[in-house]
Amino acid sequence: MSIIIRLEKTSDIQEIHKTTISAFLDAPHTDHTEQFIVDALRDSGMLSVSIVAEDSSKIVGHVALSPVTISNGSTDWYGLGPISVVPTEQNKGIGSKLMHAALIELKNLNANGCVILGDPNYYRRFGFASIDGLVLPDVPPEYFQVALLKGSYPKGTVVYHESFLSQD
Repeated sequence: MSIIIRLEKTSDIQEIHKTTISAFLDAPHTDHTEQFIVDALRDSGMLSVSIVAEDSSKIVGHVALSPVTISNGSTDWYGLGPISVVPTEQNKGIGSKLMHAALIELKNLNANGCVILGDPNYYRRFGFASIDGLVLPDVPPEYFQVALLKGSYPKGTVVYHESFLSQD
């Protein structure tokens, strides 16, 4: 296995869609719309960063980054997700490689930080933690986490792009 991590190319779009479907097929806590979220972010011009993991010219993973709005007016904050690895390639470090690449790209964008909704036990190792005062409504606070890249932690309510709303 020789994994290459790189930015998305136009020719990758269909495979990213399939990879995302596959990754979330049997996942808990999903409404199986993740592939539509990625497509909607791309179509709206809000897919700030799209990174793929490739093995032998086949896409086996993907991560999306898009801007978020914070009610206190803080700028240059992004949401990470969805992040996808095809089931046969999970637990091989591909997700970690995608996470590290995503954080590097955010630093290249001069981002202040990143938020994520996910398992705190997994994302803690990448510098994410729940903080008081930054919330995503209707989500258990321990699952909404933030990684500060520069500056200070904002306070307020986070809103993801409308692409995350119902994608039925």
